[in-house]
Amino acid sequence: MSALLENHIVELLQERNEKAISLLYEHYGDTLFGVAFKVVRDEDLAQDVLQESFVKIWKKSDSYDATKAKLFTWLFRITRNTAIDKLRSVNTKTDKEIQIDVSDVYNLGVDSIKPDFLDVKENLEKIEDKYQIVLDALFFQGMTQQEASDELDIPLGTIKSRLKIGLRELKKIYGSTMLLAALINFIL
Repeated sequence: MSALLENHIVELLQERNEKAISLLYEHYGDTLFGVAFKVVRDEDLAQDVLQESFVKIWKKSDSYDATKAKLFTWLFRITRNTAIDKLRSVNTKTDKEIQIDVSDVYNLGVDSIKPDFLDVKENLEKIEDKYQIVLDALFFQGMTQQEASDELDIPLGTIKSRLKIGLRELKKIYGSTMLLAALINFIL
């Protein structure tokens, strides 16, 4: 896509001109559907994700910043995150249905669930932005360290250092918990 057309779409989005959505769909729809399908592995769900993504894109259009990411990168992230959320939602529904049928399989009890440790994204906001950005890219956006380096335009060594320091900062918040160990294993 030419930079001129991309700039035109961004202007239309920021002006809240509905033509922006039709141009986005025309130029990015198939690719974004592919992104959604790769995550959810179901055509109907991928269509739902695509529709939800375009709604989010429209609602968040004023938050797009060309200095932070290219338009496609921004669209890709919204679509991918929406697909992941949709997949989690579907899996949660399936898990609940299974648990209803076999409710005695997992008898955890309320005391064994620690809500303090279910808010990783919220606590991520408590650390410095430079560490937050790297952890978000690696953990929540599923990028590899090399992909994060390329995407964020930060040297790979700096990505690794910020990951290490960011995890150390999260450890201060959580202490030595199993969640942090799981987070470290997931990222590395």
